[in-house]
Parts: sequence; structure tokens; C-alpha cells
Amino acid sequence: MYRVGIVGPAGSVERIVSLAQILKQEIEFVSFVYGEPRETEQIIRQHDREVDSWLCSGPIPYAFALTALGSAERIEYIWVTESAFYKSLLDLAYTQGRLVKRISIDMPDNEGLVDSALKQIENAGLELHTKTYELDADTEELLSFHLTLWQEGRTEGAITCFPSVAAALKAAGVQAFTVSPSSLEIIQSLRLFAEKVRTSYFKDTQIGVEIIEVENFDRVAQKLNTSYQLQYLELKLKEELIKLCERLDGSFLEKGGGRYVIFSTRGAIERELKLLSDTVDYLAAKTDTSVAVGIGFGETVSAAETNAHTALRQSKEKTDKRIVIIQEDGVIVESADQDDKLVYSFRTNDQEIMAKLKTSGISVKTFNKVVALVRRMGWESFTAKDLAVQLQMTERNARRIMTELSEAGLVDSAGEEAPGVRGRPVKIYRFK
Repeated sequence: MYRVGIVGPAGSVERIVSLAQILKQEIEFVSFVYGEPRETEQIIRQHDREVDSWLCSGPIPYAFALTALGSAERIEYIWVTESAFYKSLLDLAYTQGRLVKRISIDMPDNEGLVDSALKQIENAGLELHTKTYELDADTEELLSFHLTLWQEGRTEGAITCFPSVAAALKAAGVQAFTVSPSSLEIIQSLRLFAEKVRTSYFKDTQIGVEIIEVENFDRVAQKLNTSYQLQYLELKLKEELIKLCERLDGSFLEKGGGRYVIFSTRGAIERELKLLSDTVDYLAAKTDTSVAVGIGFGETVSAAETNAHTALRQSKEKTDKRIVIIQEDGVIVESADQDDKLVYSFRTNDQEIMAKLKTSGISVKTFNKVVALVRRMGWESFTAKDLAVQLQMTERNARRIMTELSEAGLVDSAGEEAPGVRGRPVKIYRFK
């Protein structure tokens, strides 16, 4: 069963665990209680191997959890909205039997919760004394802030994000409440989190295959003086690949001729794309040649391997030989390890586009690739040369593609631009 660690103050954790019973059939929740939010980092570093994901009681422990793990992929938190602020106001009013207007409140400086809430209350007439703070707040300083205002008679109550501050204020006779989400907000956050967990579980159980090929390996071998040098080189390459395989918790297979295969899961592969990229760079530097990588995902080993071979062929067609992924649903991800990756599909459900493409010589895959590039680049209009440069193809081929798409009625001609010195005017295109 999927295990999730819940981190937060005792009261919040107990409340979340109670409401999380609606998910007990698919998720096991483990409680981790702290005294102060900064303890979150230590808790996560110490217990991370015991759980699959983390759920924080709010944005403050979440920020510490993010520091501990370095990625938001396995962390989520209970969202706090304006209704949490309204709830605190109602608690103050109910306790004192009247509307409390002079209030001190502390909030993280990046939340903007109070301002957003007040904009939605017409003629509220509230007199707020607000103190904002960075991530690692000094609770003693916050306590002093609220207490001083109360003792000076400038406030009638306090709202804080820290249960420990609220408890200390109440002990001093101050009407104080903690900003906390409603049960409905917690349940909604839990449902969204459960969906994220299901997606993560699907990825971690889906099969992933990586095929890594050192191109022109025969030429590399011929340059070496002895067979021992070749064996030493192969050992160095395999050492790096086995390190990668270990991180992926996968199985390693050497196919010969500079081709290697790693069987793992989709989730593990996606988490370690940076390491794969670094490994590819190392192989390329050691062999002084290009390295192509194709990754395939699928529900079976056969489907994943077929996608990986197709992705490898596509990687070898690219000049920069970056990583190409083909997912189980036909989605293609080029330069998967880069920020400017290109994502498109070789399928479409749009019958009108299908009908128009049939009248041209352009495939659905090529059309979707061009559309994805234009969106990624943010082009309102573009030329065939623009296309050729970005897709690493000849300008002649790019012109042919755009001519076919124009004749099929899938793009419009947006005009022409004059050539630099001589030659024909360059056509400018725009998608409809």
C-alpha cells in the first residue's frame, strides 16, 4: 500500500489523519508531529525512506520539506484559502459575542491571504495590525508582537499561523486563534493529493526502457591501438551505466557494438533524467562521438521496448542527439532532459485536421511537431527558415512542409518578407 507521511503540529496532523480515513483503502498515512516548523527538515531527512510521499499541514512546513528534498515531486500541502481567515474572525466574534474589529495577525510574507480576503469583504471596517515574516519565523518575536498590542489596548484579539503562539497568547489571557483550513478544504486537498498519488503510482508501475547507443562504435574501436584499450574503454562505459542503473533500480543489458539497454520504471526514469543526461555527456566525451538515447514507456515490456527503439531512431536523426521519449499514449518528448523540450503526438482525434492532412503529403506526427514548436517558441508568424533552424532540417524540406500545409488549408500565408540581397521573397506563415 502507498505510504504517506503527514507532517505538522499535533492538532493539525490529528485532524488531517481523521479526515483522511476516506482514503484508507488505498493510502496508509503515517503521522510525524513537530514542535516548531523548522523541525520538518530533520523529520523528512530521517524518515524519508519509510514513506512514498509527504503531505504537509500547510505552506510553512512545505517550504522546509522542499528544502530537505530539493523537489516538489513527492510533496504536497493542505491549501489555506480566504475562508480560513474568515473562520478565525468568526471564532473571535463567537467567543466575545460581538464583531471584533481591532485584530493583530501574523502571516508569511508571500501568501497575500489577508489582502485577498479583505478585498472580498465590503465595508468590513477592520483595523488590522499585520506582521509578516520569512520562512524561519521567530515565534518568540511573534508572541511579543501580539502580546504588546494587546497590553497597550490596541487590539481585541489575535490571529496567528502558529499553534504554539496561539497557546501562549491564550495562557496570557489574549483571545487568539490559529489560521487553519476548514474540514472541506482539507478533504478537497486530500482528494487532489490522492489523484497525484495515483498518477505517481501509475508511473512507478509502468515499464520504462532506455536504449543508449554510442554511435560509430566500430570506428571508435579501430582508433584504439590494442584490444586491451578497447576492453578498458568498455569497462569505463559500463561502470557509469551501472551507476545509472543502480539509481534507477533497474536491470542492465549490454547488446554489443556500443548499445546498452536499461529496464526500469517510468517514475524512476523521469526522476533521473538529469543523471541520464550527465551519463550521456560522459560517454560522448570518453568515446569522442555522439550518443543517442531512446526511451519508451508501456504497460508491457514489449510495448515499452518497441517505443524505445522508435525513440532511438528519432534521436539518431537529430543533429544534437538529445534524449527522445515515446510514451504509451503516443506522445513524443524530444530533448526530454532540456528545459526547452518539444512535446507532441503522432495521433489526433480532430477529424477535420485528419481529413485535410490526407489531401497533403504531411503526416499527423509532422503536423503536430510543427504546431508544438510554434507554441513553444511563441511565434505569431514564422518562415520556413525559422522552422528549418529549430527542427534541424533543410530549408527546402521546411518549405515543402509549409507549402503542403498551406495548400491543405491548415496554415495561412501572412505575407512576404524581402530577401537580404537577391532571390525570391520569403513567405511568412501563420496557423489558423
